Amino acid sequence: MRDFRKYNVWQESHLFNLEVYQVTKEFPKEELFGLTSQFRRAVSSIPTNFAEGCGSNSEKEFARYLNIAIASCSEVEYLLLLTSDLKYLKPEFHQTLESKVIQIRKQIYQLRLKLNQQN
Repeated sequence: MRDFRKYNVWQESHLFNLEVYQVTKEFPKEELFGLTSQFRRAVSSIPTNFAEGCGSNSEKEFARYLNIAIASCSEVEYLLLLTSDLKYLKPEFHQTLESKVIQIRKQIYQLRLKLNQQN
């Protein structure tokens, strides 16, 4: 069993999650149960699946959770684009957050590759 807190990518995804929660506080109230909720669930899924995978019993199962976290990164990237196009997100926030989620996805992907090489 691994300690998810020791992984830099988990720490980054946790901070990213907190940042998105702050940004989405500014979204229109009518989106609370729509885009705001979807965005928050997707961004929370990244560190959550990483942590859940760390509690798994095998490398294969850990890699499966990493795949889910990677997919969540892609979902977040799309939601960033959508909310930016809807003018809910300022362009400077969009660019900053997009580069962060892409970097997090790359790091998780590299970890998954490393796990596959060990098997």
